[in-house]
Order: sequence, then C-alpha cells, then structure tokens
Amino acid sequence: MNVKIRKGDTVEVISGNFEDKGKRGEVITVQVDDRRVVVQGVNILTKHQKQTQTSQGRSVSPGRIKLEGPLHISNVMLVCPKCSKATRVAVSRDETGAHRICKHCQALID
Repeated sequence: MNVKIRKGDTVEVISGNFEDKGKRGEVITVQVDDRRVVVQGVNILTKHQKQTQTSQGRSVSPGRIKLEGPLHISNVMLVCPKCSKATRVAVSRDETGAHRICKHCQALID
C-alpha cells in the first residue's frame, strides 16, 4: 500500500475528537496494514495496570498509564516544513526515485 505519511513527519489532526482536532504532533509509528498512525501527544488513552511480579523478584508498579492511541490515516494531514500548512502530498518520480511534494508551495518534503 502507498502511504504518504512516514515516521518522523509532523501532522495535523483534521477530524475526530474535538479536543484533538487542530493539534499537531510528530508521527511515532505508522501501521501500514491497518492504515493508522500514532501521533505524539494526540489521542491520549489511559490504561489501568495491576501490580505484577516479574521472574527476577522486581514488581511493576500499579496505576494508570497514559499512552497515545492510533488514529486513522484519513484523519491527519501532513504539515509542510517550508510553509507550515496542512497540505496534500503529491508524488513525483524521476531517475533518483520518488519524492513527496507540497501541493501549496511545491517544495520537496523529503
């Protein structure tokens, strides 16, 4: 599958939870098969964890852990590093390979 968003890109949330809409963050992981991305600081979930004991005698502390949940890739847009606008991405191919291009300012993203 062709995914135009990669790990390390800055993206903006364009739809979904009203608290997260408009937020920007860096992509932590891309799940290509599910077409989902995990964005730093967006879609924060709370996981409740019991206290457990490991085989070495140490215990994992109980409590609530906050972590980022995945978003569908259609709910985010790539932010151009040059014009800092949320933009669509065009792909141009030449003899050196494929390059991502901003639709607003025609700047290379890669």
